[in-house]
Amino acid sequence: MAGMAEQLALLQRKVARIDRKYASPVPRPAPGGAIEEVVSGQVVETAFGEHFETERLYESHRRHGSVDISSLIELPETVLEALSEGAIPQAHPRTWAFLDTETTGLAGGTGTYAFLIGVGSIDAAGFRVRQFFMRDYGEERSVLTSLSQYLERFSVMITYNGKAFDQPLLETRFRMVRTRPPFARMEHLDLLHGARRLWKLRLASCRLVDLENQILGVERQGDLPGELIPYYYFEYLRMRQAMRLVPIFHHNAVDILTLACLTAIVPAAFGAPEELAARHGADLVGLARWLAQAGRAEPALGLFRRAVDLGMPDNLLFPALVEIGLLEKKLGRDAEAVAVFTELTESPNCSQGRAYQELAKHYEHRERNYSLALDMARGALAIEDSPENRRREERLIRRAAKRKR
Repeated sequence: MAGMAEQLALLQRKVARIDRKYASPVPRPAPGGAIEEVVSGQVVETAFGEHFETERLYESHRRHGSVDISSLIELPETVLEALSEGAIPQAHPRTWAFLDTETTGLAGGTGTYAFLIGVGSIDAAGFRVRQFFMRDYGEERSVLTSLSQYLERFSVMITYNGKAFDQPLLETRFRMVRTRPPFARMEHLDLLHGARRLWKLRLASCRLVDLENQILGVERQGDLPGELIPYYYFEYLRMRQAMRLVPIFHHNAVDILTLACLTAIVPAAFGAPEELAARHGADLVGLARWLAQAGRAEPALGLFRRAVDLGMPDNLLFPALVEIGLLEKKLGRDAEAVAVFTELTESPNCSQGRAYQELAKHYEHRERNYSLALDMARGALAIEDSPENRRREERLIRRAAKRKR
């Protein structure tokens, strides 16, 4: 009985401590604890609660690296057509929404929240970035409702890796709060794919911040690394010190401005490749390959030749010469194609075997010169002992022998 009494007394003391803890007044937040105290903006009320919004204007007279902000509104309405493969034939820059999210993680799924959503837009005054911030998880539906209403004025959404991450994540969040996502009526251009086509051969990374530095010439000062952003938000939820969030708002806004400035470069390159003022052959090769895949052989050939003239490392130069030969062949200019492939066979290089193969095909199928085709096939076989090369050699031996009879 004594043991039971001691346990009961201990439990009563614990309950009393808990009562005293929650009976004491809640301490007031320290200065800088509320987001509206450290970021210029306002608390917005919707039918589903409140959240915080802020807007920043980058005036038209300013520059972001090599791009004049005033030039954004002057972009042609047809500039997105080629890169979107005709999905966006005509859209005024005022109707474009540049969207980027800051999230509680990179894995996606129902447990990942977009706590900050930024939307950039172009107007006569310059470039605006509206940011929708979730001060706590309970404000998510209010944020998404306001975002959906704001997007009604736009017909095109432009993101960077948004088709794989931002849009699916937001669609999940809209469905979690039983609200219809607003994206179905908007054409979506993910600039990541065009940027990779243009620059992946030259740049080690096509992350947005790396393109900002390498292409636009912008050097961010004191930027918060993206991998730390979820940690800073969780810390804010725990400590309610909003001052720690200021770098996240800045990071998000600059990402969106960079996205807009790259949109002034990337789609234009695909729409009018002959006007691209490239200084690096690798960039032209990336664009030329896209044009070739799209069936635009003549402009692709022109870009390949410009790339060769600009100069490239051997691992790009010799494959580019092969592609020049293949395009000449596709266009029916056999003599030009043979000249290119012949030149490639005259010295050791990474594409020498491919050149021998192409010459073997030409002499076998176009000229019916099986003896010369056999010489080319053996040249290819000496470089690469593959089943394909062996089969070609055996076939040509039979054909050459039959011709001699």
